[in-house]
Amino acid sequence: MRRLQDLAVSADPDGDTWTEAAARVDALIELLAPSDAPEGVGPANRVPSLPGAGSLLMAPYVITSMEPDGVALTVRFSRFHVGGNSAVHGGVLPLLFDSIFGMVIHAAGRPISRTAFLHVDYRNVTPIEETLTARGWIRETDGRKAFVNAELHRPDGTLCAEANGLMIRLLPGQP
Repeated sequence: MRRLQDLAVSADPDGDTWTEAAARVDALIELLAPSDAPEGVGPANRVPSLPGAGSLLMAPYVITSMEPDGVALTVRFSRFHVGGNSAVHGGVLPLLFDSIFGMVIHAAGRPISRTAFLHVDYRNVTPIEETLTARGWIRETDGRKAFVNAELHRPDGTLCAEANGLMIRLLPGQP
């Protein structure tokens, strides 16, 4: 599916090929539609052993460490994530950081929380087709609040982007 996503945004076939591809996608939809399931049943965000925890929205990441003092992972962006000039689209990075923040909260044993704010500083171009490392941690807590940080690095140590945010623990019964 990830390769299909990449080709859907980067292939340049003739019109007949696009028409045939659309027909094949329709056939896949017809095949999968009877198995449509509610949130929390399909693989998206439920299967940590799958790249990106099973979510096709996320760049494929692999968690390398998940401890109470922080989370580390590797991530590889592809053509699907390009904003231009073989660089990751800037809007993709907040998605990654928000997911890392959620993992950090879980690893620290804190109750389910929601993102109150997320700030990203873009330090250097984030490349596609390169295995990057990210880590996130809780900087401090104050009652229901957890102030979190994360960084994304190239293999040579270059800082691509860093983020900080505020996660708020949900109240009982809060969605």
